[in-house]
Amino acid sequence: MCGIVGYIGPRDVTGVLLDGLRRLEYRGYDSAGVALVEGDKLVGTKRVGKLGNLEEALRKHPLTGTAGIGHTRWATHGRPSDTNAHPHLDCKQRIAVIHNGIIENHAMLRADLLEKGHTFSSETDTEVVAHLLEDVYAGDIVDAVRKVLGLVRGAYALGVLSADNPDEIVFARNGASPLIVGIGKDEMFVASDIPAILEYTRKELIIQEGEIVVIRRDGASITTFNGEHVEREVTHVAWDVRSAEKGGFKHFMLKEIYEQAKVVKDTLAGRLDEQGGVKLPDIGISDERLLKMRKVTMFACGTAYHAAVYGMYLIRQLAKLPVELELASEFRYSDPVVEKDTLAIAVSQSGETADTMEAVRMAKAGGATVLGVCNVVGSALARAAHGTLYTHAGPEIGVAATKTFVAQCVAMALLALHLAKVRGTADPDVLREVGLALRDLPSLVDQALNTNEDAIAAARRYSKATSILFLGRHVNYPIALEGALKLKEISYIHAEGYAAGEMKHGPIALLDENVPTVVIATRGPVEEKVLSNMAEAKARESRIIAVANPGDHEVLETADDILEVPATHHLIAPIVNVVPLQLLAYHIADRKGCDVDQPRNLAKTVTVE
Repeated sequence: MCGIVGYIGPRDVTGVLLDGLRRLEYRGYDSAGVALVEGDKLVGTKRVGKLGNLEEALRKHPLTGTAGIGHTRWATHGRPSDTNAHPHLDCKQRIAVIHNGIIENHAMLRADLLEKGHTFSSETDTEVVAHLLEDVYAGDIVDAVRKVLGLVRGAYALGVLSADNPDEIVFARNGASPLIVGIGKDEMFVASDIPAILEYTRKELIIQEGEIVVIRRDGASITTFNGEHVEREVTHVAWDVRSAEKGGFKHFMLKEIYEQAKVVKDTLAGRLDEQGGVKLPDIGISDERLLKMRKVTMFACGTAYHAAVYGMYLIRQLAKLPVELELASEFRYSDPVVEKDTLAIAVSQSGETADTMEAVRMAKAGGATVLGVCNVVGSALARAAHGTLYTHAGPEIGVAATKTFVAQCVAMALLALHLAKVRGTADPDVLREVGLALRDLPSLVDQALNTNEDAIAAARRYSKATSILFLGRHVNYPIALEGALKLKEISYIHAEGYAAGEMKHGPIALLDENVPTVVIATRGPVEEKVLSNMAEAKARESRIIAVANPGDHEVLETADDILEVPATHHLIAPIVNVVPLQLLAYHIADRKGCDVDQPRNLAKTVTVE
């Protein structure tokens, strides 16, 4: 969602803020702005559209100061415009506020403030915070923030800059809106995510829910909303700046697709032995506790949900546990049955997804054991869950998830193997075969990248399509879902992923020479069924793009385009098969001239409902 940065120190404040905002562009936004303390007053600029618009305005009218805050907005209340962009000021223009999230009771608060004579200049929920601060301010901006937090409801991260308190900036967090504090020498930084401040420091504090942090040049102090002092251990980030840069690739998304072999290797590291045996000592849930589980419930959103679908198939087949799977946004409102013997698995790249975190709270309230599958150490999910299975994908800048999805699928495979071993529910030879296939996976994913040229050729042929159908069966069904999602996210072509057996139950009506069909047709127990579905699509004159293994002559005879990937165990093949679909989506979007890394209307981390 929205991006937040803050800085106090001796550097060029505007430069630091713009650099941080630039590194947060992947989160999605429609406007941007900055505010600085200059002498005894606030100065600032904000512009609708891309960050370049703000940069151009600041080139024409430079700002200087000793402390500042910056923001990229993703509209929730009020259309994208200069006026609705953050920061927002009070009537006296002495207090500036930036905000990620939603103030749920803003309408009532606005009405009360209007009665008191306050004048509003925007349509946003955020502006009420600036006016509330003006209303309660009595010389101590921290005390004013604490009072206002008692008046507002919602999930948010707030940043507050005051002209009357130029030596400090106040931030607060409530709910799934991340905040990171960076520690420098006689300078301090704040951001919504690590890449924004990596260039300056790797020493960071993670601000948790219900906390206020005040940054000054000489350090940071953290308290609860009630004023209790909090001691927080400094985190040392292992990522380097190059991990968050394009490294010669045209887009971050393409770079991240090409990083996937390493991501698989890193996620497997220390968890798989030479014989294919799995060990997960780091998840924080004992084998004894896992053995008591009688049911699994899983929930996630978007791409993470597709990884969960893949995990559902593997856990059912190998661990022989009943699995209920639901979108996190539906889980919240469906009166789910969770009990002491339920293992609730929450999948989220950021660990901050609002719907997923609410589902976690519900599962814990029902007595379930919660396991988080997450990419971010110290995230809200990692803190709330009883145990965490970390994916080691590193920073993902492109809004459309690629390497984090692959890492999540690897984590699902590891978890299924671990549960099967603990429960003794699968033939040891089968577990060894799947484990050995996992061991070879980094090389197989690397080989799958060789489909790039074929994906470019297919993109030339199909970039003008207005609708594309994706088909897969069993463990490749979630890959069909993911392939369709990637295409629609970044190219704006309508695409649908279907279980191939469902084609005759409706989607076949759409097929003709203008609607191509992407079929995942690699070797496995359901290959013959998939070939039949492919023939049915071909009979309706749909052009076929097939993901297939070398030497599969039946596929070659039917398909118009082949994306050839190496063969492996059918339960692990989906992690290889998704790679050419990512490349196909990327090259179609690039050929159409779409903004691949920042597709319209999307945000990287969804911290509101």
